[in-house]
Amino acid sequence: MNFSECTPGRSFILKLSPGEILHEQIEKFALSNNIHSARVHALGGADEGSVVVCGPKIPISGRVDPMTVTLDAPMEFVGTGTILSTEDGVPMLHMHGSCGREGRSITGCMRSGIIVWLVMEVIIEELLTDDVVRSMDDNGFFLIDILKD
Repeated sequence: MNFSECTPGRSFILKLSPGEILHEQIEKFALSNNIHSARVHALGGADEGSVVVCGPKIPISGRVDPMTVTLDAPMEFVGTGTILSTEDGVPMLHMHGSCGREGRSITGCMRSGIIVWLVMEVIIEELLTDDVVRSMDDNGFFLIDILKD
């Protein structure tokens, strides 16, 4: 296990509007506000057409092939994640969460595009550290990398 000690920075509350793409808006906000590391919480509505990565296709042999589900109707949404910048300084959101409707839940990674339905509330809590980045692995996924010895 590796770790990085962080100190709290600024906190923000965002209100996203219908049709906006969750990760795009959060990353755009992080870039314009010089946020390199943060924890993120979001809740609201995910619209029809939103895409959730809900696991790898099996059998797994070699490269991981993500399995996706496209929402067929608006759903309630809750998600939690992190913003970490790539080695090039570009903030990237990694968020997992769940979308639900009529007793049915779809849970997974929200990177493929959650479209806001009605409203999305987002809380961003900046974490101040210089030794954490997102680096690409052999499967093309951006994973956390602790840079200190």
